[in-house]
Amino acid sequence: MKKLLIILLLLFPLIGFAQKEAKLIRKGNKSFEEGDYKNAEVNYRKSLEVNNKSLKGNFNLGGALYNQKDFEGSKKIFEELSKQFEDKNERADAFHNLGNTFMSKEKYKESVEAFKNALRNNPKDEETRYNLEYAKQKLKEQEEQQQDKDQNKDQNKDQQDKKDQQDQQDKKDQQDQKNEQQNKDQQQNQDQKQQQQQPQQRQISKQDAERMLEALKNDEKKTIEKLKKLKAKSAKVTTSEKDW
Repeated sequence: MKKLLIILLLLFPLIGFAQKEAKLIRKGNKSFEEGDYKNAEVNYRKSLEVNNKSLKGNFNLGGALYNQKDFEGSKKIFEELSKQFEDKNERADAFHNLGNTFMSKEKYKESVEAFKNALRNNPKDEETRYNLEYAKQKLKEQEEQQQDKDQNKDQNKDQQDKKDQQDQQDKKDQQDQKNEQQNKDQQQNQDQKQQQQQPQQRQISKQDAERMLEALKNDEKKTIEKLKKLKAKSAKVTTSEKDW
C-alpha cells in the first residue's frame, strides 16, 4: 500500500507537467489555425520548456516556423523528427514537411529524396506523391537551366578568349608597326647625318658648264699645236759645216 502511494505521488507532478504542455500546445494550435503563426510559435516553445523532448511540440513548432518562412529552422526540426519518430505515419509526415522546406529553398534534389522517404513510410499518401512529381519536374527544369547557363558560360568564355587573343595580336601588330616606324626614323636620321658630314658639291649652271667645256677645248687646241711644233723640231735635220 505504501509503495502504491509513493508511485501515485510521483505521477502527480508528471501529470501536471503533461497537462501544462498539452494546454500550451492547444493554445499554439488555436493561434496556428487563426493564421497567427508567431503567437503559435511562442506557445509551442513554451510547451517545449515544460518538455523539451515533446515530439508533438517540436513538430508543430516546425510548422509554425515554416509558415513564417523560416525554412532553415523548420528544416532542422523535421530532419531531427524524421529520425526520432517510431511510428511510420508520423515519420512520413516529418519527411513530407521536410520535403516542403527543401522545395521552398529550391533544393529540388533534396526535396525529391525527402518525398520518396515519406512514401516509403506511407505509400498511400497521395499528397506526398503529387509533391514528389512536382519536385521532379522542378528539378528537371532546374537542371536544364543549369545546363543552358553552363553552355552560355562556356560560349562567353570562348568569346572572351578569342577577344583576348585578338587584343594581344592587335597589340603585337601595333608594337611591330611602332618598331618599324622607329627603325625608319632612325635610318633617316642616320642618312641625314651622313649627308651633313659629306662635303657639299658646288652646283654649276648651264652657262658655267659651257664656258668650262669651251675652255677645255681651247686648252686642247693649244696642247695639240704645241705637240705639232715639238714634232717639227724633232724632225728637222741639222748639218755641220765642219770639214772632215
